[in-house]
Amino acid sequence: MFSDGKIYFAKTGEDLKEKIYLRPDMANRHGFICGATGTGKTITLKVLAESFSDLGVPVFLADVKGDLSGMISAGADSEDMQERIKRFGLTQDGFSYKPYPSAFFDIFGEKGIPLRTTISEMGPQLMASVLDLNETQTDILSVVYKIADDQELLLTDTKDLKSMLAYVSENASDFELDYGHIAKQSVAAIVRSVVALESEGGDVFFGEPAINVADFFVTDISGRGTINILDSSSLINKPRLYSAFMLYLLSELFEIMPEVGDMDKPRIVFFFDEAHLLFKSASDDLLEKIEQMIKLIRSKGVGVYFVTQSPGDIPNGVISQLGNKIQHALRAYTPAERKAIKSAAESFRAEEGFDTEEILEKLGTGEAVVSVLDEDGIPSIAKMAYILPPQSRMGGAEEADKENAIKTSNLYLKYSTPVDPDSAYEFLERRKAEHDKQEEAEKAEKAAEKERKKQEAEAEKEREKAEKEAEKEREKAEKEAEKARLKAEKEAQREAERQQKAIANSVKSVASTAGGTVGRELGNLLGSTFGGSFGKKLGGNLGASLGRNILGTLFKR
Repeated sequence: MFSDGKIYFAKTGEDLKEKIYLRPDMANRHGFICGATGTGKTITLKVLAESFSDLGVPVFLADVKGDLSGMISAGADSEDMQERIKRFGLTQDGFSYKPYPSAFFDIFGEKGIPLRTTISEMGPQLMASVLDLNETQTDILSVVYKIADDQELLLTDTKDLKSMLAYVSENASDFELDYGHIAKQSVAAIVRSVVALESEGGDVFFGEPAINVADFFVTDISGRGTINILDSSSLINKPRLYSAFMLYLLSELFEIMPEVGDMDKPRIVFFFDEAHLLFKSASDDLLEKIEQMIKLIRSKGVGVYFVTQSPGDIPNGVISQLGNKIQHALRAYTPAERKAIKSAAESFRAEEGFDTEEILEKLGTGEAVVSVLDEDGIPSIAKMAYILPPQSRMGGAEEADKENAIKTSNLYLKYSTPVDPDSAYEFLERRKAEHDKQEEAEKAEKAAEKERKKQEAEAEKEREKAEKEAEKEREKAEKEAEKARLKAEKEAQREAERQQKAIANSVKSVASTAGGTVGRELGNLLGSTFGGSFGKKLGGNLGASLGRNILGTLFKR
């Protein structure tokens, strides 16, 4: 409740006459709500959120169990509530059942307005924590972000990041001189972590339109702050994604909120339920950054309250910055839990005789040990207190009421439809397509050149073959011609020889005849001279024979 200009959330004392207030001007000094399961943390959170809303301060909180959505509806009267109202004397304090202005969000867009951010806005350090990267992988992821910035490539969603990682890995040798060695094994490990995050819903969470945290700074027409409720019933089962978003919110607020110094009341208050998930796997560097943000963000008018089971879930460097403490019952079943109770008790200022450790173990549901900051910023003495009941509905909202609130919100129109802008993935795909097209063209050109050379070679081979065939034909023709020539020459020679022989024979015959005739005439002449008629005849025969032989011998030559 908002009473006397302060947040009235509990009562103490044997007769419950003393009110416990949280001062609005000290609300940005942060705080925690701790306690074992079932001890009343959710009701305490609800009462504080309602009070901040009445104060005109917007609230952002994570609804892990689904029972905070009931703040959109007025509380219902019951016998138990009447007993509480009477016990706390709330009637005279103006207690009434009423609904609170509420906006519902869901990273998956199923039970509320979608919440998204981009890979670029998350930044390499937070992204490395979300991906659970080691130091070397974190350095390489930072290099990838730097290359993307240098080349003006927007990293919107996980496919952008995977494309960028693949691009850097494939061209590692080109980047080595300017950015250092980039091990492909480390890049592959980062890709595997991104795929694991996608399986938890990271492909839905990272994208456009990204949430503008200024949209959480809203009040209704009566001036009450809007209670922004993130449905985390499914998200809590994906711890890496849950911590990613919560850490992003802190980081974003730290980066964009201006310094305002001390204020009468916070500009906005955040409640981070299951806070241990934020710190469980955070690196030392990230824890240091969170500590710095918690320390400095209060001067920007932001109050941060962590809700978890044990103060030991919150790092010492962070818990030392939390001034307002509400500690519900703790249970000790092991030595470690006993030690945790003792540590929690020692964090409170206690009067003599107030055994904080013992009281923490005996607290009932709705009871707590409380210490808040006074006007000087000094923690008050620890007191056992009873938390007031909420004015809104206990438990979750009716689905129809919740659905109506979601669909009629202006933010639903702004964020409901995802947008896939022209970013690193699209740019690198175009570059790859152009490169592939160029490679294909070069390949086709090489293939064409190869085919041309092949055809030229085949044509040359055919030409050479034709030439060889022609040469063979020419040689064959020449041989045939030579053979014919030789044959003709032989025929001509034989013919000439035949003709010569015929001539010779003819001459010989003529000579023989002539020789015989001449010889005979000479023989006749000589024979008749010496032998008369007989001599003439004998001389004629001998002369004819002799004449033929002489001429025959002459013509043989």
